[in-house]
Amino acid sequence: MKHPEAVIVKAKKMAELVERTEAGEALSDVCAELGIAVSKAQLSRLRAKYGSALDGWEALLDGRFGHEQKVNSALETWLYERKEADANVRAPALAQEILEKFQVKLSVGHINYLLRKRALTAPPGRPFKVNEVEGNEEESEAQPASVENAGIFFPGGSEARVAGERND
Repeated sequence: MKHPEAVIVKAKKMAELVERTEAGEALSDVCAELGIAVSKAQLSRLRAKYGSALDGWEALLDGRFGHEQKVNSALETWLYERKEADANVRAPALAQEILEKFQVKLSVGHINYLLRKRALTAPPGRPFKVNEVEGNEEESEAQPASVENAGIFFPGGSEARVAGERND
């Protein structure tokens, strides 16, 4: 595995630190001279790692030194323009479009993170339901849904309220 130069330099400094502290030099003096900060607990872990391997300083290479970047400026620009053009499009649909257009698989959470950075997210909560039956608008306005089933719990309650009567 090819490591960045900074990671290699750090591993070599850590190896030198371990060797010099084992030779009897003070930890604080060696850290100050090398320009690194290592605690006693970290030093014991470094010693165990360095002493158990035959690789020398390569045993002290960081196992994880960076993340692959998936989102470039072109993809980000496209995402923002797409969301500004259609505010109703949601992250799952955007993830599918990005996969088809850029061949990059992004998670829905990361897309939402990118949209939050530019304040392009939808308001919290579920989107409003679209009325499936558009022809029955008169029926839905006649009685609200909360009064529709009032007769189940209060016999005659629904009719009495509609007619304006009170059952006392």
